[in-house]
Amino acid sequence: MTQRVTVSLDDDSATALETLVAETGNGQSTVVRHALTFYAANFEAANERPSENLERYYRMLSSGEHVLLDIDFLHAFLEYCYAGGDPDPEFVEAADRVADYHAREYGARFDEVGDLLEWLAFCGFLDVREEGEGVYHLVFPSEAVRWFMTRFIERSTVELPAEIELDGGVSKVIVTERPAE
Repeated sequence: MTQRVTVSLDDDSATALETLVAETGNGQSTVVRHALTFYAANFEAANERPSENLERYYRMLSSGEHVLLDIDFLHAFLEYCYAGGDPDPEFVEAADRVADYHAREYGARFDEVGDLLEWLAFCGFLDVREEGEGVYHLVFPSEAVRWFMTRFIERSTVELPAEIELDGGVSKVIVTERPAE
């Protein structure tokens, strides 16, 4: 059973409807029905402020600079590069170039190592627990990820206004931040 509804549209709504009709090739009624169904399914997200993490992910992904990657792909990739005991030298060279580039970016973006570590935790590479007084405990999902991210952290923090000391285990690392001398 269909029901007729009369709706008054403001300029923004009318423009949005015209755009959607043109882009979808559907009639106005179909577009309005789809819009209402979508709005009902996403009512909470549409009426509440998105989480800070969701906004961060959106900014990361919309820039085209980052991609979503299944964690199993990351592990498989790093295990492959790490196979045989030592990482492939060409991979290490490429990873170091990426870390060196990020050192310049991070030097302008972060004032403290803890902020950078929180960023890397947000990106899914590690878990971080701040112990206080510049001491952080990092936990990694595998030895290969620990090796990769520890090397990345060492190289990407060189332009921050602090020096770090890393004390590593199999899947954990203690990072101690000290003011640069």
